[in-house]
Amino acid sequence: MEIVEKEKENESENGEVEGSICGYHSLHHLLSANLKPHLFQEVSRLLLGLNCGRPLETVALTESAKALASEHNFDLQAFRFQADIELLREPRVVRVGLIQNSIVLRTTAPFSDQKTAIFQKIKRIIDAAGTSGVNILCLQEAWMMPFAFCTREKRWCEFAEPADGESTQFLQDLAQKYNMVIVSPILERDVNHGETLWNTAVIIGNHGNIIGKHRKNHIPRVGDFNESTYYMEGNTGHPVFETAYGKIAVNICYGRHHPLNWLAFGLNGAEIVFNPSATVGELSEPMWPIEARNAAIANSYFVGSINRVGTETFPNPFTSGDGKPQHADFGHFYGSSYFSAPDASCTPFLSRHQDGLLISDMDLNLCRQLKDKWGFRMTARYELYAEMLACYLKPDFEPQVISDPLLHKKSF
Repeated sequence: MEIVEKEKENESENGEVEGSICGYHSLHHLLSANLKPHLFQEVSRLLLGLNCGRPLETVALTESAKALASEHNFDLQAFRFQADIELLREPRVVRVGLIQNSIVLRTTAPFSDQKTAIFQKIKRIIDAAGTSGVNILCLQEAWMMPFAFCTREKRWCEFAEPADGESTQFLQDLAQKYNMVIVSPILERDVNHGETLWNTAVIIGNHGNIIGKHRKNHIPRVGDFNESTYYMEGNTGHPVFETAYGKIAVNICYGRHHPLNWLAFGLNGAEIVFNPSATVGELSEPMWPIEARNAAIANSYFVGSINRVGTETFPNPFTSGDGKPQHADFGHFYGSSYFSAPDASCTPFLSRHQDGLLISDMDLNLCRQLKDKWGFRMTARYELYAEMLACYLKPDFEPQVISDPLLHKKSF
């Protein structure tokens, strides 16, 4: 009932659902419905690229997964990234999933009820991933709570939990049930270090064990994103987690704006990097299709980009020192989760306004094949970059600028 009422509230006067693009779920959906097939094919080639010289193939999923998507109203899409056949290595195909979702109850509901409702929603989507044979699954940033970090109100800290707390225990059972690695981004409470809070991704192994965790490296201080009120920059470096299905890393949200952050995960050997996020259209949507895809190309790995959906309204209006009137919401979280590959191809986006599960088969051999093709690692000049950064960190640093001597010469 709560979900149905929400959808009705979010309809605009012309009947379009809030967050849709002129009534369409995504840009890809809009183009498909309005372009002639041959034009749509060419536009898709330009927007999505080609994987090994061919358009991405769709993947047929189980009837049970499709039934869950239909019954619980979430977008379900699946694609396949291929690699060239090699003579000395077998294909290394792994099935990876991304989940985007809205919150369920209003932010005025009791916190325990809010969390329980999210758990119930997420379980249905994870069940669809599990019955589809997903090997590695990543959830969105702070999936177990509303994204309250705009408000600067400390009561939302109650959602924080230890790395082995309630949310992790909930997912451990599902990871074991489906033989699935799950990346769970939470608001962590470090009880061993003075109850410090962190924005953390917990990596749960396919046997239900905790492999490790990574804390968000870069904390935004832009617009309504006042996250340093709650947690500061992470202290876990750039770890890569070797799982049963491949080497994965997590570049949490705002870290996607920092190219060296992406680079460090690549230098540590990541084959798939997840970017669980919470970002709104007015702030970042033009950047969303570019940054992760560029990272996949530059670092020769796959990237899974996840963004939550919906508009979350909070009880007390807030401002952010940017001159805008007080308001009670961030704006619309535009979903649009997608995968990028090292060969510059990418999947279409999930819905801009609907919960969703995006699945992709990916042959990890493609990572090394693109390293061999482009030689980015071989042609990089790390010694020059290291020298430059070392100089930049010194208090007496002076930029290497060579001025035209005639710029400052007086004319007579």
